[in-house]
Amino acid sequence: MVKKIKIGTALVASATLTSMSLVALAAPASMASASTNVNWAKVTQLTKSGATSMAALVAAAKKEGKLNVIALPANWANYGELISSFQAKYGIKVNSENPNGSSAQEISALAADKGRSSAPDVIDVGTSYALTAMSSHLLAPYKVATWTEIPAGLKDSSGYWFDDYGGYVAIGCNTATVKSCPTSFKSMLSATSASGYKIGLNDSPLNSNSALAGVQAAAVASGGSLSNVAPGVNYFAKLNKNGTFVPTIANASTVESGATNIVIWWDYLQASGISAAVKTWKVSVPSDAVLGEYYSQAISSSAPDPAAARLWEEYLYSVTGQNLWLKGMARPAELAYMQAHGQANKVWLAKLPSLPKSAKPLYPTTAQISSAAKVITSTWATQVGAG
Repeated sequence: MVKKIKIGTALVASATLTSMSLVALAAPASMASASTNVNWAKVTQLTKSGATSMAALVAAAKKEGKLNVIALPANWANYGELISSFQAKYGIKVNSENPNGSSAQEISALAADKGRSSAPDVIDVGTSYALTAMSSHLLAPYKVATWTEIPAGLKDSSGYWFDDYGGYVAIGCNTATVKSCPTSFKSMLSATSASGYKIGLNDSPLNSNSALAGVQAAAVASGGSLSNVAPGVNYFAKLNKNGTFVPTIANASTVESGATNIVIWWDYLQASGISAAVKTWKVSVPSDAVLGEYYSQAISSSAPDPAAARLWEEYLYSVTGQNLWLKGMARPAELAYMQAHGQANKVWLAKLPSLPKSAKPLYPTTAQISSAAKVITSTWATQVGAG
């Protein structure tokens, strides 16, 4: 999936405003009836009572009966449980399309499937893609009930997109096949094919936010910066020349097959998506580049199920939804608020991948990510290859 506005302290920043309380879910028949007259595609925020309240939204979403999501693997940030628990709570069928798709494919689907009942209702993409979708008028503004609990730097002020969860670029390694697991980008650069290293990104940086972030992290570790990604492209070109880079979509399957034994990907997705399948998997945030980002949620402006889309967002940003992301070893956007108010699950919080000592995390801005994407688009194929 590809990301961002300054979030320098976003993963640890604290929020102080109190969230708007949700009203009871039980709705009288008159309210449920009134909710059918509401054009939910135009609703930008719930009211405490009446035809656009939480109770009315639930009734309208249940009447629609379904929700279309895209590019949400079950083992990605615990989306499998999020989807199943949402279905169980509201009795709404969730149709999950192209679960292994990228951010780019999500945006393409919004445009290509517009007008179809199967079109995506919501998206989960890198923020740079959310900005592209917003500028293309593909998104609808909406502010969840817990809007004030999301730090200002992690949302569009009008509600066109809002960050959901994040983590750090990490180096994962199969200790069963790699004698000395690398814990820095520099240590991988000196290895040759004889080392047995088979290094993969989770996807191509040409269409994946997480892969692009991996190249940005490599740039930082190679003397570049968030504003100068060229050294990162050169870094992977050198890995490719050394015979240690594998141009594939690296994941648990490629690790199990032996196609890759080192993966550069988000720490939380390695912890939940690879470690669960490969018991000898070790995840380290590199000592020479600590780069963090969030993904973003947004609602399609032409969502075929506009009420269900809004109810889904309300669920994701509830204490339950945020903790389920935390259970998936991702850092939810409202984590600082939840910690300050005793709402974060302490057991799951303690399992988050740790950072190197004295680490100074970097968080790319939207401009830096957009600039990096342009450089990678114009140079990756010629310097690294098509993968």
